Amino acid sequence: MARIAVFDIYIEGNGPVVQMKGENSEVLMIPFKGSVKSDLFNGIVEPCGVDTQIVNAANVRHMSARYMLTGTDSAGKAAHIYIENNGWFDDLHKTLPFHTVPTFYTDSEVLAPYLHRNQFVGEGVDEADGLHIYFYEIGEQPDA
Repeated sequence: MARIAVFDIYIEGNGPVVQMKGENSEVLMIPFKGSVKSDLFNGIVEPCGVDTQIVNAANVRHMSARYMLTGTDSAGKAAHIYIENNGWFDDLHKTLPFHTVPTFYTDSEVLAPYLHRNQFVGEGVDEADGLHIYFYEIGEQPDA
């Protein structure tokens, strides 16, 4: 069975990165915006998204991206989806795609039963046109 993305979110930078370096840690706040395409929802990533990355003394990076999507759901109604997307990786062994665990909240009556009940995973993929975040239902497997 082919793995089908629930969402394809294209990410664009949106301003300067704010950085703090301490004796045993580093914090980066990366503002972004973008767009989203899928059979379930189409729209934009509001330009207030931020990916906060904290690197600890062991070089483990925790990333937590929080952002709001505004657009149209599969029923053709105006809707929003709030996403908190978390991931961890060792800076010395970072590979692409990187993997995340998202949580979704929505005001869409048609999407809420699906997004609030199911579990998903995310993949960050660097493509020719830039960074894409793809979300998949847990349990979906790529073709063998």
